Amino acid sequence: MRRSLTTLLLLGSCLVVSWAQAATPPKQPAEGPGGADYKVTDVTKRAVGTASAAAYVFHASGAASEPRPVVVLLHSWGATNPALYGGWIEHLARKGYVVLVPRFQEVNRTKPADATYQAATIIRNSLATLANDPAARPDLDRVAYIGHLAGVPIALNLATGAGREGLPTPKLIFALMPGGIATGDKSRGIPLDDLSAIGGSTMLITMSGDRDYLPADRAARRILAETKQIPASRKLFMRVASDDHGYPPLTATLASPGSLKSEYDASAIKLPPDPPKDPKQKSIWRWSADMALTGEQTILTAQLGSNATDTLDYLAFWKTFDMAADAAFAGKDAAALRRDPRFIDMGTWTDGWPVRRLSADMPKTQGDEDKQDRGPRRRLNLGPSETKQSLSHFPNSRT
Repeated sequence: MRRSLTTLLLLGSCLVVSWAQAATPPKQPAEGPGGADYKVTDVTKRAVGTASAAAYVFHASGAASEPRPVVVLLHSWGATNPALYGGWIEHLARKGYVVLVPRFQEVNRTKPADATYQAATIIRNSLATLANDPAARPDLDRVAYIGHLAGVPIALNLATGAGREGLPTPKLIFALMPGGIATGDKSRGIPLDDLSAIGGSTMLITMSGDRDYLPADRAARRILAETKQIPASRKLFMRVASDDHGYPPLTATLASPGSLKSEYDASAIKLPPDPPKDPKQKSIWRWSADMALTGEQTILTAQLGSNATDTLDYLAFWKTFDMAADAAFAGKDAAALRRDPRFIDMGTWTDGWPVRRLSADMPKTQGDEDKQDRGPRRRLNLGPSETKQSLSHFPNSRT
């Protein structure tokens, strides 16, 4: 017994020593895309709209010296609290953006099929409210959408109906871990509009992590295949790699884009009240099963709330978006991003070992597919057979 205890103690001490001596991952860059070279410290946090149709608004404090570019952040299903993405929201606001987080879902009360219309209404009304606000000054010619999980199909739907809904046309759609897309009329999930209506000048980037990547990859392939009007040079299929070279390890999961920051908790942001209801007006709301969160959705939301802000945030999500938005607003394409070695670089562990880089592939055109049929296929295949497979096997539970 004593020998066993001694052995366990020795093993435990060795593990503690090895962890203490292990290489650590890169910290946030001091400057540049994803970096900490912020011009402001304080962020204004407020809400516009009404309690049942509100948007959380974040931007640098003080009057804006010039119009601010706009980021619309569309959360995953159930993750309505902006604190779950608080680190990223703060980064964007301190970098000069107006960040709009529409609360398009009342948990256990909103149907997925109604979420796009709700989001469109909130965004349109919020931008109208902020139009003449000297502190916000949203620049509607520089708008980007970030969607996470079920937020991705909502972002795409908003882009297809930009003119119809009176919304600005996004220059960039940054689709993280796409999921939650309905596969039939009676399926749970967000019904996807005709993606061919998205403007051909839009930059579209899909990104998944290498843990639980299959559903996100299938959804990404479908999205890229159904946006044929967007040239291949303006689209990227990206993957974030996990890396356990040092400690703590970097794990690219569905919840990785979460960056909890309590200062952005919804409870601290006062929502404007709803107007008084007419007592004679009958309620048309009816509960349905797809309003309730599934067990998986509940777990994912909890994981977002416990996800630490780390290298994946700084260099995979924040840096990638910063570079993509700058390129999209300047009229450049995704091919130019892909040629920039900084775009996929993830820095080095403290012992000098490189962190596993991002992958960034451009979808092939039909002509490329015909040529490739005579030789080995690349990893990203958007040919007719692959498109059919992605449509028929896409799961609807990843939201």
